[in-house]
Amino acid sequence: MKTKKSVIWASIAVLLVASIVLAACGGATPTAAPEETGGEAVAPLPQGQELANAYAGMYKGTVVTMAGPFTDQDEVVFNDSIKPFEDKTGIDIQYTGSKEFEANINIRLDGGDRPDIVDYPQPGLLKYAVEKGYAIDMNTLINPDWIKQNYSDAWQELAKMTGPDGEIVAGIWARANGKSFVFYPKKAFDAAGYVVPTTWDEMMALTQEIADDGDTPWCIGIESGAATGWTMTDWIEDVLLRVTSPENYDAWVAGELKFNSPEVNRALDYIEAIWFNDAYVYGGRKAIPSINFGDAPKPMFEDPPKCYFNRQGNFITTFFPEEAVPGVDYSFFYFPPIDEEYGKPVLGAGDIYAVFNDRPEVRAVIQYFSTGESLKVWIESGGAISAHNDADLNWYADPVTRGVAETIRDATTFRFDGSDMMPGAVGAGTFWKYMTDYVSGTITRQEALDAIDASWPR
Repeated sequence: MKTKKSVIWASIAVLLVASIVLAACGGATPTAAPEETGGEAVAPLPQGQELANAYAGMYKGTVVTMAGPFTDQDEVVFNDSIKPFEDKTGIDIQYTGSKEFEANINIRLDGGDRPDIVDYPQPGLLKYAVEKGYAIDMNTLINPDWIKQNYSDAWQELAKMTGPDGEIVAGIWARANGKSFVFYPKKAFDAAGYVVPTTWDEMMALTQEIADDGDTPWCIGIESGAATGWTMTDWIEDVLLRVTSPENYDAWVAGELKFNSPEVNRALDYIEAIWFNDAYVYGGRKAIPSINFGDAPKPMFEDPPKCYFNRQGNFITTFFPEEAVPGVDYSFFYFPPIDEEYGKPVLGAGDIYAVFNDRPEVRAVIQYFSTGESLKVWIESGGAISAHNDADLNWYADPVTRGVAETIRDATTFRFDGSDMMPGAVGAGTFWKYMTDYVSGTITRQEALDAIDASWPR
């Protein structure tokens, strides 16, 4: 016969075992055992138990709030993309978009007005919330094995940030876009017998071959109103990732590696070899500052082409002629690597979703966002590229977008636009200005780099 004391000790033992199991799961609801609903077992999904529960209707009628920068048509398309999930689960995802998102989100968080999920257009802004201890570790919300399975190492590393209690997985990635692409007029390119380069040396040899044929290889323009010069900063960022380590790139973005450093100067050596050779650039060096970035690729579509290459982000296709057919009239190749040891880096941007309130329905939604399925409608309608490994490449409407998506997904290193991550006075100020002056020839390279270094906030 059991005594009262033995029953108490048995109960304590059960609680200790349960605590150990919960800790082993990173704090997340264990997914090894199904949950019961209405007498029926709900088998867990790879993402977590809560997503399975949601599809079983267990959270019907609940609300999950979300904030981010999507406005106008982007907000409409985002809401369209999540509607199938809302219809299946009965969870109402209430998204509020704001054009002042970046300026207001930290004020909201500090004031305790925290949305359940926040969409950050770049990771720099999220770091503040992580350092304050506001953001919840994704490993406690989503099965960590699923995160490792569905995101490349490059994307996983970008999501790791340090909070008050150490490193956490601060968010999961949704939409992505890349800038490490060279677009070209495919029909004319193929007719000329040119071959797509896979290394920097091959690209430069092809550049010379096109010039020897009496044509102009590159279409380059950096005019963009008050933002003139950002195209040059993108080139520097992309080439820097090819001549030095990701850690040095991060140090440069943080102001720890000087602009007038050997690494940045080496990157500029490669750029100058193209930009400052009048035989290589449409209109010559002097025309670059006055040609709008959106107009720069247009000569590629003349008959015959006035230039052949335009290095730019995947968004540039919206500036191509409406009648141009992707995969027929134009295509792209990956901006080639320089030093093999740095692999195949990609420069770009993306949306990272962070969580600030932990409830079962919130877990279900963030687990859903960790799947490619959450972006399927948006991908098929155009305007979205997925960072998820399980996103089907056949969802993309054309071969060019499909190839861009595959390149972004398979990047060995992915880094965000450096100027976007720097203090505004530098990234959107002196970096743009002095690079423009340098390209136009009004100041020297050293003067430009020294001036940017001097402008860094102390």
